[in-house]
Amino acid sequence: MNDIPILTTPVVEGAKVMEYKGIVTARNVRAVNVIRDFFTAFRDFFGGRSESYQDVMSGMEKEVFHEIRAAALQMGANAVIGFTLDFDNIGSKNKSLLMAHGKGTAVVIQ
Repeated sequence: MNDIPILTTPVVEGAKVMEYKGIVTARNVRAVNVIRDFFTAFRDFFGGRSESYQDVMSGMEKEVFHEIRAAALQMGANAVIGFTLDFDNIGSKNKSLLMAHGKGTAVVIQ
């Protein structure tokens, strides 16, 4: 399944889109850890990268890619084009969730 390319471009150079199968989407929502939030508050104040959040986002990205590939394969596609991946913080002040949303067009390329 990992051989299904996910591309941000609307075309694949050197290949022809033979069939458009449809839109594929995947969402991944995770609760934000209280301890992680505590240490991130220090990073917000003093500056610096939050490796713990980067690790969470990397895991979410991998899961979204896996779900996109599975959805494309189920539709009979062999590639996904026009792919976008967005991250959003959803929730209220006391409860925070991080969401990753991926979408693209499942296609059959030659």
